[in-house]
Formats: sequence, C-alpha cells, structure tokens
Amino acid sequence: MSDPRVDHIPPEATPFRTWHLAFRSRNLVIGSVLTLVFVAAALISFVWTPYDISKLAISEKMQVPSWSHWMGTDHFGRDILSMIMVGARTSIAVAVVAVGIGMLFGVPLGLWAAARRGSMLDEVIMRANDLVFAFPSLLIAIMITATFGPSAVNAIIAIGIFNIPVFARLTRSGALSLWQRDFILAARVSGKSSARISFEHILPNVTNLLIVQGTIQFSLGILAEAGLSYVGLGAQPPVPSWGRMLADSQTMISIAPHMAIFPGLAILLTVLGLNLMGDGLRDIFDPKLRRSRA
Repeated sequence: MSDPRVDHIPPEATPFRTWHLAFRSRNLVIGSVLTLVFVAAALISFVWTPYDISKLAISEKMQVPSWSHWMGTDHFGRDILSMIMVGARTSIAVAVVAVGIGMLFGVPLGLWAAARRGSMLDEVIMRANDLVFAFPSLLIAIMITATFGPSAVNAIIAIGIFNIPVFARLTRSGALSLWQRDFILAARVSGKSSARISFEHILPNVTNLLIVQGTIQFSLGILAEAGLSYVGLGAQPPVPSWGRMLADSQTMISIAPHMAIFPGLAILLTVLGLNLMGDGLRDIFDPKLRRSRA
C-alpha cells in the first residue's frame, strides 16, 4: 500500500516540477543568460581585460569599432569593451549592496509591523514608508549624495535607503496573509513568541516574494547608479562607471556615437535581463500560474 502522504503531494510542489517550469519559462531563460553574461564579464575583469584601462593612448582616441578594438575607443584612447567590463563591477557591486541593505533592514521591519498589526508601531512604520515613497528614488539619492559628497559608497547608501520601505511593505503584505493560517495558529497555541513565529514560519513562506522583488530592485539599483554617475554623484574617476561613460560621450555623440551606444546597450541589456528573470521567477513561484500550467 502506498503512503497517502506521498500520493497527495501536488505535482507542482516537487523540485523536478519547479526545474521543469524554470526551463520552460522563456523569460527566465533569456533573462538569466543576459544577466550571467554581464556577471561573467565583471568577474573576468578582475583577472583579465583586452586592454589596460589605466593607460591612456591619445593617438588612438575615438577609434570606431574594429578587430583590435571591438567596441572602439573613447576620447582618451581607452578600449570601451575593457571599460564596460570593469564598469560592470561597479554597477553590480552598488546594486547588490544596496539591495542587501534594503533586505537587511526592510524585512525585519515588515515582519515586526505584521506581528504588531493595528498597533501604533505598525502605523509608525508604514507612515515612515509612505514618507520615503513620496519622493522619487533618484531625487532621494541625489539629495543624499549632494549633501555628503559624490562617491560610490554614498550612492550605495542612498539607493539602499530607498530599498528599505520597498522590502518592508512587501514583507508586511505577505506576512499579514499568513498570520491567520492554521499552521501559524498552531504555533501560537504551542507557546511560541511572535518574533520566533515570524522568523521560523513567516519568513520562509515569503522568501519567494523577496527573491522576485530582489531581482527587480537589483535592476533599478543599476539604473540608479548609472543615473547618479551620469550627473557626477556616483562613482568618481578613475573608477569606471557606465553612467559616467555616457556622461563623457554626450558632447561627442555626433562624431563618436559608439562611445554612447555601447555603454547604453550594456545598461539596457542588463536591466532587461534582470526584469525578464524577475518575471520568470514570479511566474514559477505564483501558485495560480503553476497550477494553470500543470
């Protein structure tokens, strides 16, 4: 006789089924490939780049794409492909740390607010989130970096601060829908504290939501970093940045358009890849969509 517990496991809950849906998701596959290309370029740049970006070659400035320089050279004669590879490190590092800051502070705040739903604490946390959301993220970042000075560290702090209410609201929303579930009520009856229930039972069940939102915020972090660098408030020279490459090319776009095209494509494809990956993960983790594909 078969074990009834095994017979009643839904097919969409098995790891094999999850991987099958992952490979069937066109958005997830394309997004993952695009993202991995730029992550790989950033990692490879630590040990190798086609040319040394610290060396200037004025005699070779603004060369068009060729076999020796696949993406051409900039106004200082530096290889643009090498600059994009090294610049990927800056963009990815800023976005990763900023998203990490948002999760580190936002998730506990969201869990705390949900556990104390309806209380003064919940109201204070949510109104503070509304206050941050009242201002555009880029404007907040510009205010912070303009106050404390332009640097990659200040850009990380600025973008990270905006990510905190994003994850706080998402975590609270997901947690509120779980607090009335039977397994949570059973945990409360067993004598577990609200904090223990939040981290042992609530948090694992909202992890999927956080992963999907994390990929989206990661792409927004790259855009924000590029925007801050473009206006001179992000990473400072000699640290390469995609946004600074665009800023340097704006006055030369009529005579050397490749200086703007390739950094712009790098930003576009990276953000597109992350958004597609986020859409694919959301389709897989959404139970309704999973059942519709079963």
